[in-house]
Amino acid sequence: MYQLYPDIEPYVTHKIEMERLNNGLHHQVYVEECGNPEGIPVVFLHGGPGSGCRPQHRCYFDPNIYRIILFDQRGCGRSLPHGELENNTTPFLISDMETIRKQLNIDCWLIFGGSWGATLGLCYAQLYPDKVLAMILRGVFLGRKQDIDWVYAEGGASKLFPDAWQNLVEDLPESEQKEPLKTYYLQLTNIDELHQMAAAKTLQAWESTIVTLRDHEHQPDPTQDPSPLAHSRIQLHFALNECFIAEAPILEGVDKIREIPTIIVHGRYDIVCPIQQTWELHQEWPEAELNIVPMAGHAAGEPVLINALVTATKSIARTLQPAHKPLT
Repeated sequence: MYQLYPDIEPYVTHKIEMERLNNGLHHQVYVEECGNPEGIPVVFLHGGPGSGCRPQHRCYFDPNIYRIILFDQRGCGRSLPHGELENNTTPFLISDMETIRKQLNIDCWLIFGGSWGATLGLCYAQLYPDKVLAMILRGVFLGRKQDIDWVYAEGGASKLFPDAWQNLVEDLPESEQKEPLKTYYLQLTNIDELHQMAAAKTLQAWESTIVTLRDHEHQPDPTQDPSPLAHSRIQLHFALNECFIAEAPILEGVDKIREIPTIIVHGRYDIVCPIQQTWELHQEWPEAELNIVPMAGHAAGEPVLINALVTATKSIARTLQPAHKPLT
């Protein structure tokens, strides 16, 4: 069984300044490059929305073969301002990806994304299919209202984790307990920072409960989320706006990406993004390779998912490597 590659450090980092905001500041997007500068360019798209990249994310790729690009999406991780919601939408994130690609002098790149990262990768590919060499997608999230409600409204994951759901909603007015997102969003944007942090911690407790199938087999990233409040603010901002893609549903744009070589990896017992979402995508896109991983949940750090994802990066490399130089 494959494991993660050894830890590596970036050989260069960037802070790319984007457009000016109403408060006079600019979005500054943190970007790092690891591995082989002459290798196959791959962009890692983190989940959330709002979570940011971590050192473990560099390690799904052979650093001798891949030029590994990671970036913290707007308001996330090391990008500034933390938790900023202005101009923080899917179209802006796609535009950021294009800015990064051009500034790094990359013609085409491999997309690697899980959960929300898979959503963003699919949206980017449908807009810029000629810039995508291939895709590796994990735990596909289609970003529809029904997919958001599965996690954040009564009747979805709450039926599997009623105890954790009770902890999430028990302090809310009864009228708001079935759909608590708007109430939590108001708490996360409250002027009282202690009130904000309390709401963020309660939300993250719910999310962490449903992520992993087997806690004892999970290989967690030892680094902490640099800004749990920013994470929660951004995540709910996207959730309440149906990920800003309601007018361009992913399933309706499959013909634009049909020819892109793609491997989809999905845990059979993924509670965050039930496998039905990937199955619906695969029905529209049978050309994509689908790997359903038995006894796996949502977390990319589960050993069986690490194995499947590293296997995928090795497979794609064999296809693409002749056009790129291995590190010597």
